[in-house]
Amino acid sequence: MSGGATGSVRMANRAVRVLDTSALLALRGNERGADHVERVLAAAKKGRGRVLLSFMTRMELLYTIERAEGEPAARDALRLVDSFPVEWVSCEPEILQAAATLKAGGGLSVADSWIAATAVTRGAILVHRDPEFRPLHEIPQEWLGSR
Repeated sequence: MSGGATGSVRMANRAVRVLDTSALLALRGNERGADHVERVLAAAKKGRGRVLLSFMTRMELLYTIERAEGEPAARDALRLVDSFPVEWVSCEPEILQAAATLKAGGGLSVADSWIAATAVTRGAILVHRDPEFRPLHEIPQEWLGSR
């Protein structure tokens, strides 16, 4: 794997995954790909992998659910996610640089740039069903399919 547009890219560790907001929403709605997300979380709970979530995923989850279902539903969803065996990843200089580079390349929202950059800098596989990520061939991905 080359550095490409994202600079220094680490080889993906098959035991480390970054869940995009779309993966969490699939799980929450029992939609296509929910079973895969369940398996990823179950493996992490058994110590057979790590699951990372970007701070931007937290924001996207909150506003998406609040807009559709109201603030109490958003808070409930966040409490559920906080009970999962996940590690929240905050803004870090290396992620900031990678996110800026990805965003400059075009095609990604600001939030998706941060989420993808988290996968890049942590050498993780990005789990999602967001078509914006599909053209990013330099990032190892597990595509959950369309809705």
